[in-house]
Amino acid sequence: MSDFIIHDHSDDGIDRRGFLKCMAWAGTGVLWTLNGGVLTSRALGQTPAGGAGAIAAPVGTMNFVQISDSHIGFKKPANPDVSGTFRETVARINALPVAPEFILHTGDLTHLAEAEEFDTLEQLVKDCRTKQVFYVPGEHDILNDNGAQYRERFGKGTKGSGWFSFDQKGVHFVGLVNVQGVSEGGLGVIGAEQLDWLAKDLAPLSADTPVVVFAHVPLWIVYPKWGWGTDDGAKALALLKRFGSVTVLNGHIHQVVQKVEGNITFHTARSTAFPQPVAGTAPKPGPMLVEAPKLRSFLGLTSVSYVENHPTLAIVDSTLAG
Repeated sequence: MSDFIIHDHSDDGIDRRGFLKCMAWAGTGVLWTLNGGVLTSRALGQTPAGGAGAIAAPVGTMNFVQISDSHIGFKKPANPDVSGTFRETVARINALPVAPEFILHTGDLTHLAEAEEFDTLEQLVKDCRTKQVFYVPGEHDILNDNGAQYRERFGKGTKGSGWFSFDQKGVHFVGLVNVQGVSEGGLGVIGAEQLDWLAKDLAPLSADTPVVVFAHVPLWIVYPKWGWGTDDGAKALALLKRFGSVTVLNGHIHQVVQKVEGNITFHTARSTAFPQPVAGTAPKPGPMLVEAPKLRSFLGLTSVSYVENHPTLAIVDSTLAG
């Protein structure tokens, strides 16, 4: 784990590093939340203490789901039916006890950015009872036309190559694009124009505004040899340091890796299509072939909850297995 958490510190007295070591690469979902300086967790699906089932959401709660790397159009042995596993993901979302208010898709909607792949993705999403979906592109979504088709279908009203922001229940959300002009295997790039926009977007906000940033490639350097990080990500993170609560959600690496550094929680999501190897355990990144019965234990989604006046967001990772 030390290869991936560069440094991890806080002043609340909690050994977050040790906690995250237990969390990272976990095959089962765990809900974790920090409230009043006390870190607690429970397994996904575990009944809360004193309750027999689902409980009503507290006032001021917001629930949303992150999905990533659906790679519609992928047909190789690692998963010959990515549309099928995406349907299972939608079914999981529809079965949540509290319907998410919206979905964040953190890129690689398609595998080759073909029109029919975008068509299929649109049809699959229509089956979800949560109708509001926000997207950012992955590098696979801009292969053919520098992202023109992606922006026409999924990026209307966005700026530049597809970045945007919105507010929901007191939380400020920022969707960044860090795949434009990136060479194969290279680090993500935000670029000067987008960084300038980000600075202006954040400027009016008070420091106690919770901020959620989502992009395809991790903003922190996970494993540079494989391009798992953003070259100028530190510049974006510097703009976020003044905020008391920042959550950064990414995809791209097809596995759960978490890091907490000061006021910023970093989280990468599983793919709905196929796994990739743990950093450094294979000659290169790419679709990882696993035994068919085990595939769904590597695929999944992330549920996120925000409760007003709580210092951090609660994150649940769940797989398609079981």
